[in-house]
Amino acid sequence: MIKRLWYGWVELLSRKETGEAFAIFRILCGFGILFNIGSVVMADIVDLIWIDAAHGGYRSLYPSSWSVKYFGGPNPKVIWTLVSLSLASGVALIIGIGGRFTALVATQCVLATTMINGHAMGSYGALLGNGLWILVFGRSTATFSLDCRLRTGSWRSDEHIMAWPRYMAVFQLVALYFSTGIHKVSAYWTPAGGFSALYYIMQQPSWHRSDMLWLANVYPLTQIATATTWFWEVTWPIVLLAAYFRSTSREYPGFIRRQFNRIDLRLVYGGLGLCIHIGIFVFLEVGAFSWIALSFYPCLFKSEELKAFWHKIKERFKSKPTSQT
Repeated sequence: MIKRLWYGWVELLSRKETGEAFAIFRILCGFGILFNIGSVVMADIVDLIWIDAAHGGYRSLYPSSWSVKYFGGPNPKVIWTLVSLSLASGVALIIGIGGRFTALVATQCVLATTMINGHAMGSYGALLGNGLWILVFGRSTATFSLDCRLRTGSWRSDEHIMAWPRYMAVFQLVALYFSTGIHKVSAYWTPAGGFSALYYIMQQPSWHRSDMLWLANVYPLTQIATATTWFWEVTWPIVLLAAYFRSTSREYPGFIRRQFNRIDLRLVYGGLGLCIHIGIFVFLEVGAFSWIALSFYPCLFKSEELKAFWHKIKERFKSKPTSQT
């Protein structure tokens, strides 16, 4: 039994696939860096929140990153160098130059900057850092990249890459939502609190984008949204099982797998997640969280599935020939 499981594990981690899904993940992470770091630059608060009080910031900061500590602490020169490198690495990820090295530089610079002030950081900074680490492990510039253009003369390639870094991104997504769901221990997320959590969250000035007293007129809808969101989060591990069953349906056919694969739960959970994050972006001010979380979504699918979906879209929007009269 143990031997069979071990061989199955080795076989799963030895799989290769074309790199379109992982490349899209890379590009979205690059835009995530520009969103996360760029929004602070555009708001002109870099000196305020990321630089020590001795140099003009609003509080004393401890250099939690080795790079900040090594180069002299959170002073303007160090922080603006890290900010500049973060933005440059974000652009480099988008165009696809430098491969793993670019992802490594981005990881170190983004985490060193965004995690320096506990008063002004969000969990999405750590999520972005995890995504960038995953890019270090895989060949994200095998296609849709300048690296590919310089190597093959074309912007895209059907060269195969290891699939397990994409699996890591899927696991990270499952861990994100499941852990978020089980940490919602307030009664307001349950029938005991009337599923009123989202209503009260959207009344808080620190979260909402504008006055939302009008939600009182559609209060039952907020209750449905609360219950749906919580159930959707805590059941995300089923997506991991669904992805595994779908990817191994040929090797291990069986009744349970066939029944499980009748509905692609990745589309169900991913579609609902897209709607939830659009709602979060429209109604709440939570920084770059929604963009960064959605950056992981392409990894839910194999590259061949994404290509098939893209071909369907092109066929649907392809102009029909006009009839001859």
